[in-house]
Formats: sequence, C-alpha cells, structure tokens
Amino acid sequence: MAINNKNTLTVFEHQLVKVNETIRGFTFTGELFKAMQEFYGEKGVPYFSLYNKSVKFCEYVGVIQIGKITIEILPKADRNEDTAQWREALIDMIRSVGIFDIKAPTSSSLKVKHNSILDLYIELYIIEIESLLHQGLIKKYRKSDHNCVALKGNILFGQHIQKNLVHQELFFTRHTVYDVQHHLHQIFYKTLSLLQQINTNVDLQSRIGALMLNFPEQGSIKITEATFKKIPLNRKTESYRTALEIARLLLLNYHPNVNMGQNHVLALMFDMNMLWEKFVFVSLKEQLRIHDKKIVVTAQTSKNFWKPNKGLNSSIKPDIVINYSSNNESCVVIDTKWKNLNGYNPSPDDLRQLYVYHEFYDAKRVTLIYPGSFATIKGLYYTKDHNIGNKECSVIGIKVLTNVYKWREEIGKNILSWLTML
Repeated sequence: MAINNKNTLTVFEHQLVKVNETIRGFTFTGELFKAMQEFYGEKGVPYFSLYNKSVKFCEYVGVIQIGKITIEILPKADRNEDTAQWREALIDMIRSVGIFDIKAPTSSSLKVKHNSILDLYIELYIIEIESLLHQGLIKKYRKSDHNCVALKGNILFGQHIQKNLVHQELFFTRHTVYDVQHHLHQIFYKTLSLLQQINTNVDLQSRIGALMLNFPEQGSIKITEATFKKIPLNRKTESYRTALEIARLLLLNYHPNVNMGQNHVLALMFDMNMLWEKFVFVSLKEQLRIHDKKIVVTAQTSKNFWKPNKGLNSSIKPDIVINYSSNNESCVVIDTKWKNLNGYNPSPDDLRQLYVYHEFYDAKRVTLIYPGSFATIKGLYYTKDHNIGNKECSVIGIKVLTNVYKWREEIGKNILSWLTML
C-alpha cells in the first residue's frame, strides 16, 4: 500500500513525470520542476533528464530531497507497483551489499514507519548517536587558549597583556584539556544540525531535538571528503564507525542553495546496475559457500587487456568470477544486467563482451544474469568460419522477489543449477 504523504513523491526508475500530473496523491508542481531545473544546472546530474515540462528518472534509485519535498525513486523490474514492497526490497538490498551496516543496535530497534529510505538513514543515525550517548562519549586531549583564574600551561604574553590589562587576576595560557570537544563529535553535531533542517518525519523530530539538547555543543567544522579520510579508527573509537558512515553519506551529499536560501538538495542515490551487481555477488558468495565451501566467488577480477606504446594499460573486469575446482583452474564468468529483456535477445554489445571474457579467462562457460521470470536460455557462439562452436553463453533470468532473503536463495539456486550442468 502506498504511503500518503503530501511531501513525498514516489516514482519508479525510468518513469516520466509531467508538470501538474498527480501520482499516488502527490501533484508534481511547476515550482518543484523549477527547483529540479536549478539542481540539474548546466552540467546536469545522472539521476534524471529534463524535457519540456517533464522529468524522466534514470537507472538511479534512492531519494532526492529538495527543500521539504522528498522524491523517492524505487527499482522496478516487473509489473508489480507495490511501493511498500519495493521500498523494503531496496532497503534490504542496500543493507545486503553493506552500504550501511546495522550492528548494534540491530534493525529490530527501528520503530518508525518510513516514508522513504531517507527516514531510514535518519533513524539509523539517531539510534547510533543515542547508543553512543548511553555508552558515554569518548574524550581526547586538545590544546586550549583562553583565560584562566589559575596559572597552568604556558602563558601567551602577547594575548595576556592585550586581554588582561585591567584583569590582573587572570592568566591567558595555552594548556592541555581532556574533554569531549574534538573533530569526531563536531561531525556528529553538524549532522544533527543538518537533520533538524531536512527531516520531515514528525515521529523523528522530537528525538532529534532531544539529541541536540543532550549532545555537548561543538565548534563548527568544515566537512569535506578529506575530513573522513583522515579519521583513524582504533579500538576505542570503533563503536563510532556506523555513525560516521551515515554522517559521511548525509553531509557529503547535501547541496545547500546559496543563491535562493531555500530548496536545499540532499541526494542519496544509487546506481541500480551497480547495486544489482553487488547484490548478486553477495548472494552467490553466501549461497554457494553453503553448498560447497571449495567454491570461490570473486568480484571485479581485473586483467590487463591492451598495452599502448605510451600511457597506461587497458584492462577488462567481469562482474563475477566463480572458481569451482580444487586448484581454481576451472572457472565461469558472470555479468549482471539490471534491465528487462521483455522476450528479446541480449544486446550484441553484451554478447561480445561475454565472448571476450570466455576467451581471455579461459572460462568453461559464461552467462548474463537479468531480473525476470524466464527459463535459462543456453546459447553458443559462432566460429569465424560461420559454424556453431562450443563456446557457450547462457542467459539466466532471476525471478524478482521483494522478500530479499528468498530472493538471495533464488539467485543461489539458479546459478547452482546452471553450474551443475557443467
């Protein structure tokens, strides 16, 4: 059942939405279209394409929040338009591939009915910060320059004379302080401040407000990608990992509108082709290992393919390679495609790509995996003298299940059945 929320537009990938069109109770207004045009800018964004008074979404899924309006883009590989089921399927796929990892507390702690996956991220972050406050925030040493009533550390004579000419009872010193004021907590505090601005779920608002009151106020900090790369986690700060991952995702994908002062944009979007590839990989790695621990499943196994006389080599990198022999000399190569074939053959480019994998990896067999309810199609490549050869390329359809656990089992069962045909 679709969620009725006047601030949320829920669509599916590749869907075209026209101005003044009403979808699931939400009217796509000209004002929202104009805001999306501003976000698109001159360089464009990969998430959608603009047409005459209409927007067509691409293969990216997730959420785009513009001002107080949330646009949720869900995956769709069949005719099922149950937004609630696809929302849960998307969340479970993201969780399965490890884009966010819920360790402690577990997902059973989630209590809010989510209008979009943005609400899920917000609640996960709230739960992590609540847990860290309950455990007690870690302290670190830092240098502090300010007036003290007692002499400690080193006197900074220039500032001391400037500030304490009439307050001779004070000392302006540089000394070491051991407290909770440090860059990790500055990141968390800035993320909480951001959540106060972007959250539209009333069930979460009071919890965010409570955290802002209970979390020690921190100094402002400029956040960039380099900020997170410089953070070393150790045994003491390991419990901060999940909160930092979510904070990184939220802060680095937030685009404030400096011109208008409103219509700030937060885009948490995922390439569905990449998500499908990773989902199939983690499913196979889990399911095939249950069947036979000797089977080795690897992703993105790169090999050099072409060497120019100047510059860098070019390489090829199939999505998944499965080694099933004891000495790892027998392998099959798998390529994933998130598209609906609708009864047609794979594209010539996809088939040519698999031919190269077959040849270069000395694979026993190669296959293309698509979402869809169709029987496995076995095919053979022609030889250069126009005869049917013995190099096999199959096309496997994986039935789409919104129950992600059954879906992963279905992926493992289909590929295992294909492997046993060797």
